[in-house]
Amino acid sequence: PGQYLTHDFPVLSAGPTPRIPLDRWEFTVTTETGSTHRWSWTELLALPAETHTVDIHCVTKWSKLGTTWTGVSLDTLLADVETAADYALVHSYGGYTTNLPLEDLLDGQAWVAYKYDGEDLAPAHGGPARLLVPHLYLWKSAKWIRGIQLLLDDEPGFWESVGYHNYGDPWREQRYQGD
Repeated sequence: PGQYLTHDFPVLSAGPTPRIPLDRWEFTVTTETGSTHRWSWTELLALPAETHTVDIHCVTKWSKLGTTWTGVSLDTLLADVETAADYALVHSYGGYTTNLPLEDLLDGQAWVAYKYDGEDLAPAHGGPARLLVPHLYLWKSAKWIRGIQLLLDDEPGFWESVGYHNYGDPWREQRYQGD
């Protein structure tokens, strides 16, 4: 609801596009106790990959249907992580953050995506890798992902701190606080 369809893939970012050399790229999960789990680019690519075709929705009111992504499920990345956390704060290269309930990253709902339509993910769209959480507005699918911090209490991210909705459900049009 409240969206228009586009065949383009608009580029919107909160700041400049960081360039991350693959030999220096790293993804880290940090638990509420400080325990860390790390993957290099090579280690990420060695994990089982999944390809999904999903619709994506931007808070600026565009939707793109039938987008195809390849990446590693958060279920795979979090399988050996012991945590009592209920929330996640996602961190990106470049300093961007966004928050989500941990349950929205599990059960086949979220991926660290590194391919779009069969091609390596372009830096403008979050490459080399971005979070993909297609059931929420796209600002929750953080570009240039570098890690996830697991938290006992919710902590707002960049856009949530300046008035965007804390959850961002496109079906409820949760764009801004109070929606």
